[in-house]
Amino acid sequence: MRSWLDYTVEVNVNAVAPATTDGREQAAKAAVVSARDVTRQYGEGETAVQAVRGISLDVKQGELTAIMGPSGSGKSTLMHILAGLDKPTSGEVSIAGSTITALDDNALTKVRRKHIGFIFQFFNLLPMLTAEENIVLPLELAGRKYDRAWVDQVIGKVGLSDRRKHRPSELSGGQQQRVAIARALASRPTIMFADEPTGNLDSKTSAEILDVLRESVEEYGQTTVMVTHDPNAAAIGHRTLFLADGLIVKELHGASAHDLIVAIDEVGSA
Repeated sequence: MRSWLDYTVEVNVNAVAPATTDGREQAAKAAVVSARDVTRQYGEGETAVQAVRGISLDVKQGELTAIMGPSGSGKSTLMHILAGLDKPTSGEVSIAGSTITALDDNALTKVRRKHIGFIFQFFNLLPMLTAEENIVLPLELAGRKYDRAWVDQVIGKVGLSDRRKHRPSELSGGQQQRVAIARALASRPTIMFADEPTGNLDSKTSAEILDVLRESVEEYGQTTVMVTHDPNAAAIGHRTLFLADGLIVKELHGASAHDLIVAIDEVGSA
């Protein structure tokens, strides 16, 4: 059976336009997600809030990027813009080499269905459906034929083989988050966005969920962007971006939880 990385590479290669001689454009097109000079303003005049104030970044294939920062720093807004859930006031965002900034809502929906998986803090499962039905629902809504063997593999990978017929009310919080992870992985997304994936879980369950996320990156090459307040969560990433006042103010690679705590204090006191 083809590996997860094979499918991810196939999606990216097919979507990326021919390279140009401009080095910056080549780097952007090689990235899974790119942002250039992105801003987001809410409101007008004296009451305007600058949530994001000119951010540029690239997320490489197979990389787990964590985004940290104090409340109000713009990290959730940035993630929503990268995922096509919100539009920037100015700047440009591309996914798999295709610019999404000017797309209408219908076109954005198609991009999200094709390229993006989501994991939310509060699971967002439908209570009347079983775990397995929740996992395959996005595929069915998109009218996509899916590989049953792959779905079975994902369900097994997140440890739900014996819980696939249970409804959310019959599952623990950790098991519900595993359903959410499996739902995101089942579509073989180009990139997966995780918004505080351990924020609603106890420390033991959080560690288990982080293991699953890390394994999805290491074993399947799943490109992931994760917004988190938890330094233990961010420590599983290849790099961590720190936001403050709508700007990236610090970047660490391969940092430990201790290093991240120190950096958070530095960012908060700056």
